[in-house]
Amino acid sequence: MDNIKSNKKKLSPEQREELLRTLKARFENNMNRHKGLEWTKVQAKLEADTEKPWSLNEMERTGGEPDVVGFDRKRGEYIFFDCSAESPKGRRNVCYDREGLEARKTFKPENSAMDMAAAMGIELLTEDQYRELQKLGNFDTKTSSWVKTPSDIRKLGGALFADRRYGHVFVYHNSAPSYYGVRAFRGSLRV
Repeated sequence: MDNIKSNKKKLSPEQREELLRTLKARFENNMNRHKGLEWTKVQAKLEADTEKPWSLNEMERTGGEPDVVGFDRKRGEYIFFDCSAESPKGRRNVCYDREGLEARKTFKPENSAMDMAAAMGIELLTEDQYRELQKLGNFDTKTSSWVKTPSDIRKLGGALFADRRYGHVFVYHNSAPSYYGVRAFRGSLRV
């Protein structure tokens, strides 16, 4: 049983090659997101890792268009964010978390942002990470994205989301059980 579970989170050689081609093309077409970083080093890290490529593939599969946005020198890790122009289509119509989902009496969505992110092996962007992403381009000009909510806000029933409107990044609040057709979440992954 454990072996079957672990195999589910691995890519076939063909899937790995396809993912690497996609990530390389995106990396080369968006050099402003990762000045001073080299694709060959990123690729070497990806090829040496048996689990993270699956998570990146899930980010890609759900419309996130992951790309390298930085390198943590202390930890020796490349940082990927979802860089799709709008909130990923394959992750929309979700409440913030399981508690929010269970609080809904009617019209429950199929999933929550926190549950989906955990299943994909990624983290929701924090408010600070979301603002860093927005320095790399104009994201979420027609959509919005849930961001990791501080526990003191969440304890009171709220959750945070963000978007870009009028040339400015806005962070708002909603009740955690809320969900909308134009709101998903953006994730991060370290490799």
